[in-house]
Amino acid sequence: MDRPIVPQQILKVFEGRIFTVQVETITLPKGGRLEAEIVRHPGSVVLVPVTGDGRIILVRQYRHPIGRSVWELPAGSLEHGEDPQKAAARECQEEIGLIPSSVNKIGSLFPSPGFCDEEMNFYRLTGLRTPADGDAAAEPDEDEDIESKAFTVGEMHAMVDRGEIVDMKTVAALYWIGRP
Repeated sequence: MDRPIVPQQILKVFEGRIFTVQVETITLPKGGRLEAEIVRHPGSVVLVPVTGDGRIILVRQYRHPIGRSVWELPAGSLEHGEDPQKAAARECQEEIGLIPSSVNKIGSLFPSPGFCDEEMNFYRLTGLRTPADGDAAAEPDEDEDIESKAFTVGEMHAMVDRGEIVDMKTVAALYWIGRP
């Protein structure tokens, strides 16, 4: 197993509400020096909400960096120190308005380990129900304008093939969901 390289210098370039950008000066194992530009992110959860009939709920929302709306799995950033399983249940209620009775981890991935330390934790959520009196309230974030819809796994694969699903975390989750 590789041992982590301890940076000799860390320069914080940017600190935002979701992530921080740092430049870390390190000495490589073969002796060279590198100024590594790194996005530090607290991690995220990716939801695979499964309806009673086995369909997967996707959300459609506008993504400004690519200038269009996309269908994708619901997801959200972790608060610092937040338990990912609890965050998955919270995000389910916030993004699609449903409360899961079961939240099971199916895997985790680093989407861009060359420059970002974000770990995406994928969860299958089942037993979905609408909130009832006594449930904690959860609302979408202010900047979210979300449409949700359930699709079969076959429909999702066809959407990838047609270029309608372009979100990498959603495509990656299809690995765990499987083929129809």
